[in-house]
This record gives sequence, structure tokens and C-alpha cells, in this order.
Amino acid sequence: MGFLRKLIKGDLVIWFIFMFLCLISLVEVFSATSTIAYRSDYYWTPIVRHAIFLLCGFAVVLVLHNVPYKYFSAFILLLPISLILLIITPIFGVEANDAHRWFSFFGIQFQPSEFGKLACVVYVAFFLSKRGKIPDNKIFNIILIGVGLICLFILPENFSTAFMLFGICFLMMFIGQMPLKKLGMLAGVLILCLAFFVVALTTFPESVLKYVPRALTWKGRIVEHLDSKKDNIEEENGTYVITDDNYQVTHAKIAIARGGLLGKLPGHSQQRDVLPQAFSDFIYAIIFEELGFVGGMFVLFLYIILLIRVGIIARRCEKDFPRFLVLGCGLLVVVQALANMAVAVNLIPVTGQPLPLISRGGTSTVLTCCYFGIILSISRFGANMGNSEKDSEEETVLEQDTQSLTEEEVSNWIPEEHTEESER
Repeated sequence: MGFLRKLIKGDLVIWFIFMFLCLISLVEVFSATSTIAYRSDYYWTPIVRHAIFLLCGFAVVLVLHNVPYKYFSAFILLLPISLILLIITPIFGVEANDAHRWFSFFGIQFQPSEFGKLACVVYVAFFLSKRGKIPDNKIFNIILIGVGLICLFILPENFSTAFMLFGICFLMMFIGQMPLKKLGMLAGVLILCLAFFVVALTTFPESVLKYVPRALTWKGRIVEHLDSKKDNIEEENGTYVITDDNYQVTHAKIAIARGGLLGKLPGHSQQRDVLPQAFSDFIYAIIFEELGFVGGMFVLFLYIILLIRVGIIARRCEKDFPRFLVLGCGLLVVVQALANMAVAVNLIPVTGQPLPLISRGGTSTVLTCCYFGIILSISRFGANMGNSEKDSEEETVLEQDTQSLTEEEVSNWIPEEHTEESER
């Protein structure tokens, strides 16, 4: 136990959440990747690959939680790098699921948007911490330009990520007390653009939309989601018909319904073999099927506790940069988790957002671990949490040094006015 306490420092609650999410991820990804395992030459290939990424992520957490938060401002350099990669990825990137979100570098595939998300959060936190030194209007414009460019180039291939990232940065600016008038005007413009976007997708003919990248995919998801809310829309002669349009949502509902209270236990899911992306986009439905309502609520509870704990860490930070940075990292993880869960229970259209630290992935898994490492670092160096052993050692040394002082040395520390009062 003493070795572990020396190895892991910072807020223990965050560590427990991280460990639980990793454990659930290993169990559920191993179960949900059965279809991939059957097609592989080696049955253990999918879970071994995922375990390697989790181990790499754990190493990232160990390194980052020992790095003082002031050095994280260097991640701003990722902003221009991510912007360049996002520009060239649609041209030279790897296509997957009708989108060019991946970029290959010497055989290593990664998503530039994931690095853009980290860069934007650090970028916003850094400039919000400069309030008082730089005028608010100038800070607002700087943030809007930087974040806007990243989201603009993410948008064509990944609308949900761009929308979520801009929303989180907007929320950070609201928490950072940017001028409400400017935030209100920005929100109004975004709402109008979003309304026009939805109306255009649902009214323009496909002959026009086919010239806009992924417009037909977005239209299909919106229409599918709206149709799934209508009563008896898929009923013929009293029989529910599963079509290509409602296939994912229907099997996700079946998985959730089969789970009941305690679930069918890991490895006993049926929908994992028929549900597309059961190990990624719809892994929360598989968790419900195997771990039941209790397991599903426990996973949701972990993310909610993470957000609450991040708020506590932010309140204890004395400086603005770590305060805004820890809030941004926490919001990014939790909002993405809530989006994934909302898709699984058919509250919102399919977005393609993985469940942070649980879904099978490479770039997303390592970057999520990076957020946890930053949060733990700020809990240590910004909020002074989880350093009880270090503090006790310093107090012991101070007590020993004080006891070894002679009376003459102690009297030299006492001001003369206090000495005169004691003599009287």
C-alpha cells in the first residue's frame, strides 16, 4: 500500500474512477469484440490491442500527474499542428465509415480531431487566465478565432465533435465571465445557423445535398431519429419491422430491455453479435444488457462523480489557469460520455462519439488518459490534494528542526516588542 501511495498521487477519488472505468472497459470490450475475435487469426487479438492502449494510457497518466500544471500551457502548440492535420486529412487521410477522420503517419493511424480537442481546451484556459492583463474583448476574439478554426475544419467530417467541442469552449468562456452580451450574440448566431442547417437537410432534395460532404449521412440520422419517435411507424399487420434505418436503435433498445435489473452477466450478451459498433458507439447498451440497470447506473454515477470532483478541485485552485483547465478537461470527458449514453437510449441521433475510457479505441483512449493525468496533476499542484504523505514528512522535519534549536536561537526569532511584554 505504501508503494502504491508513492506511485500514485493526487486526488484518490479521481484515481478510483479511472481504475473502475479501465476495469469495466477491459471486461466489456472483451465481450463486445466477439465478432472481431471470430474473424481474427488469434482470438485474443482485439482485447490485447485494447489492453496495450490502456497500458500506454496508464503510463501517460503516471507521467502527467507528476508534471506541474504550468507546463501544460505548452499544449497550445498542438493548435496549429492540429489545424494543419485537419486541413490535409480529408485529402490524404484514411477513409472509414464514409468519413476521412483518420490520418496515417508511418503506419500509425490517429484522429487529428482528438489532438484539436486537447489543444482548444488548453488554449481557452490559458487566455481566460489572462483576464485583467488583456482586455476581455480581445480575449474573446482570440478564443473565437482559434477555437472557431479548429471546429470549422472538424465539422465536415465529424459534426458532433465540432458541435460538442465548441459548446464546451463556450461554457468555459461563460464560467470565465466573458462579456454576457458577446456570449449572447454568439449563441444567437449559432442557434440560427443550426436551425438553418437542420431545415436545409430536411427540405433540400438529395440531388443538391449530394454535393455537400456527409450531408446525406446527417440527413439520414436526423430523419431516422425523428421517425423512431413516432408511434407504430414501423408496424405492418401488428408486427414490428426492423429496417436498415432503425437497425442500430432497435437492437440497442433490445439490449437494454434484456438487461433487466442485474443483467445477463459479462459474456452473455446476444446483441453484441448483431449490433454494429457494439464495442464503441453502442457499448453502453451492451453494458446494460450484461450488467443490467445497476451496472448502467453505476457507470453513469462514475462520470457524474468525476464532474463533481473536478468542480471541487477547481474551487480549491488559487490560480485561474489550472482552475479553467481542470474544468475544461472534466467537461470534455463527461459531456462526451453523456452524448454516447444518450445515443444508446435513443435520446439524440447517432453521433459516433465513443464512451470515454470504456469504448474500444486508440487515439481516444490515450487522449482521455491524458485528460485524467492533467486533472490529477492540477489536484496535486494546483489544489494541494493527495499530498498528505509529503506534507506529513515536511511537518516532521520542521518539528525536529524546531526541537533542536537552542533557547537563544528561538529568542532571536521573537521580535523585541514581544520580549519586552513578556518581561513586564
